[in-house]
Amino acid sequence: MIPRQQLLLDLKPEQPPTLDNFVAGSNAELVARLRNLTGPASFEAITLWGAQGCGKSHLLAAVAAAADSRRPVLFLRGEEVVDLTPPTSCLLIIDDVEGLAPEAQIALFRCFNAARFLGLAMLIASSAPPLRLDLREDLRTRIGQTLIYEVQALTDEEKGAALQRHAIARGMLMDAGVVQYLLRHGRRDLPSLMAMLDGLDRVSLEQKRSPTLPLLKELMQTNLDLDPL
Repeated sequence: MIPRQQLLLDLKPEQPPTLDNFVAGSNAELVARLRNLTGPASFEAITLWGAQGCGKSHLLAAVAAAADSRRPVLFLRGEEVVDLTPPTSCLLIIDDVEGLAPEAQIALFRCFNAARFLGLAMLIASSAPPLRLDLREDLRTRIGQTLIYEVQALTDEEKGAALQRHAIARGMLMDAGVVQYLLRHGRRDLPSLMAMLDGLDRVSLEQKRSPTLPLLKELMQTNLDLDPL
């Protein structure tokens, strides 16, 4: 039987998000742009948008980590912004820009105005395209003038291939149906699917059982009882 309390800890992703471990799929051009944004000589402004689970959070955290040793980084969620005083040559990252309070919207608009003078690069993220954001018009216009990318979700085929590669890298010899079952019954985002695969690998090693489909079903059912999918 799988230890229930241990399971929640086991299902957390093991690796911190990086641009290298982001499965790009149709987002190769975007990832290349983001790599350039981490450098001190980049002053671009980029906006990402997409539905939950498409990989925005992974990309923002990865860019912040990659840029941290190369330039100042200020990384905030929209709801956390009160005032903005980014240092010179900073990479300013705002997640959930639609959560900005009215005063914070004014502060971000001022950052756009001062970006060239301060040498700022900017990375903005939202759940909807700029024209549909409930923001003051001048700020929405400025965001609309950035490079805008919709983060494209992976297809099931791309997720399946990524899961197979992940399993091979871990040395897992698993049932052929494990990946397809995960895709049909697991969470839709790739980090959660990979975390479940990691959990299956750990449980199989701990219990000296093969990573079979019945073991995966047991693992997923136990996790469902504790943390509904």
